[in-house]
Amino acid sequence: MAAAAGLSGGDFSDLREIKKQLLSVAERSRERGLQHSGKWASELAFALDPLPLSELPPPLALTEEDARDLDAYTLAKSYFDLKEYDRAAYFLRGCKSQKAYFLYMYSRYLSGEKKKDDETVDSLGPLEKGQVKNEALRELRVELSKKHKARELDGFGLYLYGVVLRKLDLVKEAIDVFVEAAHVLPLHWGAWLELCNLITDKEMLKFLSLPDTWMKEFFLAHIYTELQLIEEALQKYQSLIDAGFSKSTYIISQIAVAYHNIRDIDKALSIFNELRKQDPYRIENMDTFSNLLYVRSMKPELSYLAHNLCEIDKYRVETCCVIGNYYSLRSQHEKAALYFQRALKLNPRYLGAWTLMGHEYMEMKNTSAAIQAYRHAIEVNKRDYRAWYGLGQTYEILKMPFYCLYYYRRAHQLRPNDSRMLVALGECYEKLNQLVEAKKCYWRAYAVGDVEKMALVKLAKLHEQLNESEQAAQCYIKYIQDIYSCGEIVEHLEVSTAFRYLAQYYFKCKLWDEASACAQKCCAFNDTREEGKALLRQILQLRNQGETSSTEIAAPFFLPASLSANNTPTRRVSPLNLSSVTP
Repeated sequence: MAAAAGLSGGDFSDLREIKKQLLSVAERSRERGLQHSGKWASELAFALDPLPLSELPPPLALTEEDARDLDAYTLAKSYFDLKEYDRAAYFLRGCKSQKAYFLYMYSRYLSGEKKKDDETVDSLGPLEKGQVKNEALRELRVELSKKHKARELDGFGLYLYGVVLRKLDLVKEAIDVFVEAAHVLPLHWGAWLELCNLITDKEMLKFLSLPDTWMKEFFLAHIYTELQLIEEALQKYQSLIDAGFSKSTYIISQIAVAYHNIRDIDKALSIFNELRKQDPYRIENMDTFSNLLYVRSMKPELSYLAHNLCEIDKYRVETCCVIGNYYSLRSQHEKAALYFQRALKLNPRYLGAWTLMGHEYMEMKNTSAAIQAYRHAIEVNKRDYRAWYGLGQTYEILKMPFYCLYYYRRAHQLRPNDSRMLVALGECYEKLNQLVEAKKCYWRAYAVGDVEKMALVKLAKLHEQLNESEQAAQCYIKYIQDIYSCGEIVEHLEVSTAFRYLAQYYFKCKLWDEASACAQKCCAFNDTREEGKALLRQILQLRNQGETSSTEIAAPFFLPASLSANNTPTRRVSPLNLSSVTP
């Protein structure tokens, strides 16, 4: 086992040794039926330069016990590969070798899982899942815990024990066992991945005693992505690329997912397109790629992706999600929900499908089904901010603001720098008449970079409500500057509202030039044209009567002519010093 520990953390100086370790663990994983861990190690090994014949890892040595169990193991493995799990377990009874014992226990576990999934699909709609249990888990736990106490489990055995504990919702014990498995066999990616799914925040990560091995770098990059610590994740992945893994499709896909998580859509799309060129038959992560195409309303590209994946494998979860997204983009929500249900029949623990199905039920105004779908998503992964946010939206429709507040807060905790969560929180506080809290949320949303460019407008309207006209004016000025600097003037409806308010504000302040400039801008929009014209007539009338511009009132100074330039108003827009406050 000591050899498996390999090089120390962050040490990628000997890539040949790393490649040997990856090839070895890929073979050992395949022998035990751990296909995904084997595939991960193989993909990573493929990204490194080939080894000469003299340096290839030797075949795995057989022990006396292995030799005794060889016939039973070979027969059972052939049944296992054909998914005849009960049959495989039957022929492995009484085997003593580590490899055969693992396959015996793993066959029993998978048999229970298969029966559970079959029952889920046959007897229940995907939204009523949860009552069906894997009956084999308790027996497996009893047997594996005896072996664990006697210290007879190897790294793979510990991994299986951890999975059984997690399935029984014994999270704390499962974490301890997975950490132990990572120490005993650091090269097995499955144990690291299971650990990722159980860690809920950075604090929890700090208290884990992890082995100091190069595999830890891959684990940290992955967990940072999951915990939305995207900058740290991208730094880790960049350092792995620099260390020699630049050809790894796994790393490229993870970087694309990271950019998707921070909504850098263009960057994520270009990386996914590059990945598709390198690995055209890849299906993993393609549902994330389809989410990006959906957000950008790229119908032809999404249609091509859906057809392409259908040709490769129409009964893969990801394929069903991509087709579901395609129908959703075409506003065929019943069809979309059908495909997400199909995805969940294929894998009831597939997070993305639960969340997307929740969105479809929302579109169909079926709030109770949407709530159930989002709750299932949270059951699968408590870190899924989209499900918490979706629950907030459903309770908003049901006019239950206190529930809303709870769910939006949870979404905000998971995505503290996402302005959409903050704006939603602000709206909730507004409905509950907690206006100070609402102001804080809107200001914070603006401070972290407002995606939808609505926070300042909402803040301005709050100031209007509270008769804080100067602060409202400052917010509207900053809003207009932001919109003009983005070149989105045509698309934004609230621009006319801002100009109308500013025109009236300057008019009250007797700043005729500024009021006139804003009133002229109002004339460019259908909904404010008449008011703009009326105000211009009033200004002209007052000027003719000899009214002069006021210089005494301290108003924010505003020059619409230079809006397109990147200028700032003479007074800073921070009516509230809330940039450091989070609700």
